[in-house]
Amino acid sequence: MKRFAGFPDGPLRMTPVPEPFFTELLTRIDDLGELKVSMYALWRLSQQEGSIRYLTLTEMSADKELLSALETDAKPAEQSLRDALERAADRGTLIAVRVGSSDEICYFLHSPRGRAAAEGLAAGKWMPDQIPHAVRRAERPNVFALYEQNIGVLTPMAAEILRDAEKEYPAGWIEEAIRIAVEHNARSWKYAAAILERWKKEGRGEKKTSAEEERRRYVEGEYADFIEH
Repeated sequence: MKRFAGFPDGPLRMTPVPEPFFTELLTRIDDLGELKVSMYALWRLSQQEGSIRYLTLTEMSADKELLSALETDAKPAEQSLRDALERAADRGTLIAVRVGSSDEICYFLHSPRGRAAAEGLAAGKWMPDQIPHAVRRAERPNVFALYEQNIGVLTPMAAEILRDAEKEYPAGWIEEAIRIAVEHNARSWKYAAAILERWKKEGRGEKKTSAEEERRRYVEGEYADFIEH
């Protein structure tokens, strides 16, 4: 067994996983290949943007790391991939749609948006060669990435709030406020915003306080309501 070296230090990009995956699907999936493919699909689809998000059999078959993870002594990797995808589609995690009369198959997450895209493809309303494949998200400014990695999913409303904050505060302030929020188990933008507001009024770093005073200020003082005890 090759031992995992552990998650690296510093901010990490997080992959959102719908809660029903844990509350409904996880206890029903009884095949390791299906579990791997389902998690892989969630990861890859979360990196795409636009209303049409899908994975093709061709691109997954070309992913050497995925194939390596699925290969067994009993069957070749590509057959394991096809079997795992078929199980995921039969279970309802993914929706599989054959592209016309070709051997290509597109896979969609079984969600309202995924169903709409799959139905459109099945009805011939769009084709993969007519609509460019959804691209990976461009790297966001650091503050957006920090929000997603440490506070939560970056909704349109949250993105607008962060853009307004960037106009009012230096980027370094925002990053530091988020870091402090995480350190004090307060993964909330309200908490970070309260820190920024104090710095704006009192100045940042102008008043020296001991570590214990800082701890008490956050845990017992004006920001206590924002902390998850």
